[in-house]
This record gives sequence, structure tokens and C-alpha cells, in this order.
Amino acid sequence: MLRNLLIILVLMISVSPSLSAESEPGDRVLDLHGEQLGGDFTLRSSQGEFSLQQLRGKVVLLYFGYTKCPDVCPSSLALLSQALNELRDAELQQVQGLFISVDPKRDGFQALDDYVNYFHPNLIGVTGSEAEIAQVAKLYGAQYLEVPLEESAFAYAVDHSATTYLISPQGELRFLLPHQTPSVMILEAIRYLLAEP
Repeated sequence: MLRNLLIILVLMISVSPSLSAESEPGDRVLDLHGEQLGGDFTLRSSQGEFSLQQLRGKVVLLYFGYTKCPDVCPSSLALLSQALNELRDAELQQVQGLFISVDPKRDGFQALDDYVNYFHPNLIGVTGSEAEIAQVAKLYGAQYLEVPLEESAFAYAVDHSATTYLISPQGELRFLLPHQTPSVMILEAIRYLLAEP
């Protein structure tokens, strides 16, 4: 099963690391082994300063989004949560989900904690200044854009890429999973990274 799914992952490799919510499910899974995207960063959570380096030794599932996202974030986090729920306890202790808000004006620590905890206890919500978030997004090739909403109480939405970034326990960005990647493929990608020497 694992080998078959990994073969599918390899067959679906894309040359473009920039993925949007409009991508077809499963049309772009990129193995970034040896590429230059990714890197360490420091932002803040409700527990204080947070650095990606703190998660060395764990597989990290990194996602850029915002708490008022109407559909893309909830569906992506639901699939991620389904994959996490299938992990054995020992595996789950080696995996951490990380949600970076691209809407720091509205997403305070309490809003982030409430949001990520709704989906799974192994998710951490982090934020920072607009400049800090832009810098981290650039590291990972993530894109987002504030879009005004006329006649809406929310005033604006944030269009954003909907990629899940899988980072190895050594801190290396290894896989880009597009929006609507099935939870079974997320699960097998996690287990693949956990099994690597």
C-alpha cells in the first residue's frame, strides 16, 4: 500500500511549487528533496515566540491560511485532521501541524487557538507582523492577497495558495501537497518521512 501510494506521488510530480486553491485535486504533488524552498523562521503563538527549529525530530505539516476563510482552509484542515487521526499514538508524538495566519490584522492568538483546536490538538496556530509573515511565505513559495469585499461585514477576504508543506524531521521541506489531496495520501506521505533514516 505504502509503495503504491508513493509511486502515485512520484508520478504526480510537478515543476511548479506555487499552488492555488483552484488546482485540481492531486494534480501537483512535488517532491522537493534537495531543492531550496523552505527554511527556518520565527513567529509567535499564544505560548510565546515560536521557531520551526523547535520541531526538529518531528514531521511538520505546514499550512498558510486564516481563520475567517470560508471553505478552502476548513476543507484542507479537515483532510489533514483525518490523516492525523489515523496515526498510531507513537507516530502522532512525532508529528506536528502548523497553521500560519496570513491575516494578522484579525487573527489574534485566541482566535488562532480556537480555530486550530477545533480541527486537531496537534495543530499550533502562529502569527507575526505583516512583514514577518510575508518573509515566511516567500521562503515557502506561498502566495496570498487581500481582496476587498463590498457589502460584507468581513470587509475583506484573503485569497491564498492552499498547499500543505511537509517538512522532514531534519527540517527539510520534502513534499508539497495540493488542496484536496486525499487524507490517505497525506497519511502515507507522513509515514514515508517518519520511516526515512
